[in-house]
Amino acid sequence: MSTITITESAEKYLAELLEKQNTPGIGIRVFITQPGTPYAETCIAYCKPGEQKAEDTALSLASFTAWIDAVSEPFLEDAVVDYATDRMGGQLTIKAPNAKVPMIREDSPLNERINYYLQTEVNPGLASHGGNVSLVDIVEEGIAVLQFGGGCQGCGMVDTTLKDGVEKTLMERIPELKGVRDVTDHSNRENAYY
Repeated sequence: MSTITITESAEKYLAELLEKQNTPGIGIRVFITQPGTPYAETCIAYCKPGEQKAEDTALSLASFTAWIDAVSEPFLEDAVVDYATDRMGGQLTIKAPNAKVPMIREDSPLNERINYYLQTEVNPGLASHGGNVSLVDIVEEGIAVLQFGGGCQGCGMVDTTLKDGVEKTLMERIPELKGVRDVTDHSNRENAYY
C-alpha cells in the first residue's frame, strides 16, 4: 500500500484533466527526479496504458489509476497531492516532505545519518538566517567535520550554533557520534547574519 495521499479534490481535478485526453485507460504517474537530494522535484505526468513500468505500484482511485514510481516511493512517504480553489481558479499542489531527504535506518552508514539530520533538523533552522551546514568528513572515529555556508559563514554566533544547536542535535540522534568540528573560514564576513 502506497503512503501517498491524493485528496478527493485532487482526484476530481486530475480525472477532469485525464478525461480531456480522450485516451481510454489513461492514468497518472507520480515520480521524483533526483530523490533524496536537495534538488528533488516531485512530478505528476500522464500515463497512457502500457507506459507504466513493471515495478511501479498501482494506486487504484475511483476514476483512474495512479502509478507510483518504485525508486521514488520511499521518498513519497507522507506525500499529499491536493487541489485547492482560490480567486484565480485553482492549484494542484504536491507536498512531499521526504522527497529531498535520504532514507536512513539505524544501520545506515554514519555519514548518511549525519546528512539526514543536517537536512531535516539543522538546516531548516539555519535557513531562516540564510545559512546552512554540510558534512565534509568524519575523522578520529566519530568526529563530524562540518562546513558552514551562507549567512552562517563569518557569523559571530557560529560557535554557539555549532555547540548548542548542531552538535547537541546530532549527538542526541546519533549516540556513537563523539562531537563536531567546524572547518569553515569565518574570516569572510560578507554575507554573515551577525
